[in-house]
Amino acid sequence: MNKKSSIIFIFIAVLLTMGVFSSCKSKEEKHVSITEKKLTYTCPMHPQIISEEPGTCPVCGMDLVVFDKTNVSDDLTLNESQRALANVTTDTIKEGSFSSVKQLNGRLVVNPEQTEFVSSRVAGRLENLFVKETGVPVRKGQTLYTIYSEQLAALQQEYLIALAQVAAFPDDNKFRQLADGARQKLLLYGQTEGQLQQLRNKKQTSPFISYASPVDGVVAEMFVTEGQYVGEGSAIMRVEGYSNIWVEADIYPAEASLVKKGDRVNVNITGSNLEPQSMRVEFIAPALQTGSQLLTIRGSISNPGNQLKAGMQVLVEIPVSNTSNAITLPVDAIIRDQHGAHVWKEISAGKFEPAMVETGADNFNRVEIVKGVNVGDVVVTSGAYLLYSEFVLKKGKDPMAGHNH
Repeated sequence: MNKKSSIIFIFIAVLLTMGVFSSCKSKEEKHVSITEKKLTYTCPMHPQIISEEPGTCPVCGMDLVVFDKTNVSDDLTLNESQRALANVTTDTIKEGSFSSVKQLNGRLVVNPEQTEFVSSRVAGRLENLFVKETGVPVRKGQTLYTIYSEQLAALQQEYLIALAQVAAFPDDNKFRQLADGARQKLLLYGQTEGQLQQLRNKKQTSPFISYASPVDGVVAEMFVTEGQYVGEGSAIMRVEGYSNIWVEADIYPAEASLVKKGDRVNVNITGSNLEPQSMRVEFIAPALQTGSQLLTIRGSISNPGNQLKAGMQVLVEIPVSNTSNAITLPVDAIIRDQHGAHVWKEISAGKFEPAMVETGADNFNRVEIVKGVNVGDVVVTSGAYLLYSEFVLKKGKDPMAGHNH
């Protein structure tokens, strides 16, 4: 009986040992499985951020996304539907002529050479103001105001007396000289030849004298009101002409050598459909603007129909270089980050690979590529940033990390 009990005891012990071993092995396999399924997260915008737990990027606050850290290839493959959805287009690189420009921020300014201050030629009372508010367009010769002036009436009487003396003594040069002097005084006080002719015909003085606008323009400022007494030389209004308008642009002193007086530049009106205008540089400021490190360059452009308004923003394009056999790409084809600039090449159908490039001169639409691509390469011209983002999402790293020029 003791022997039988011993055998049973040994058998139970063996079973227990096998159960424990099986349980440990199962737990170990389960642990390995869990470890293999552990996910890794990264930020779509900052691939250097890597976390074993979901969360947000400490740099930009975006939600972290899962990526496959076992995928280490440097290319990206898109099928036709993915390519169409991302609007990825390509072009084969060719050489061609390229003109680079430097763009300067500028603005339109009223040309002071077309600004006229209308002032009173004589002392008196403003009997009538025919323009009483700003913004009103006026034409040259249009009556602006009438003034009551006893002084001017006295000068008219003096002129009529001198004319009567000339008529009575036609051979006396002294009376003729007096008449010419009286006439000249009236002209200096702003009387026109037409008004003097009317005075000679009617032979009647009037203390109410009308004055007309000397220029075409728009009333920009009023200095008086109707019925006000003014002195000789007092400002009545300011009239601005807009048929020609100044363009002022800002340039750093280090770039001032790119332009000189007499150069032709292009002026683009920001936010309008107007065609660019050619402008000759007429002035380059000899000193920096107050409170800044900028110089001012200036020219003037025509303004047909007064479509251009003072204060509008413009872009002034200064030619920098002209190359006949340059490799260029659209601005949107180039991705720039902390590692430099890169483009995406299509190395086979639907398969894309990033390539570090060295850029040269640029203009508003295109950038010169000095190094990194060759004639005949197929390069992504639109959708490059989406490829960049897709690469980061799938592989969890910057496509140009570790690359050098």
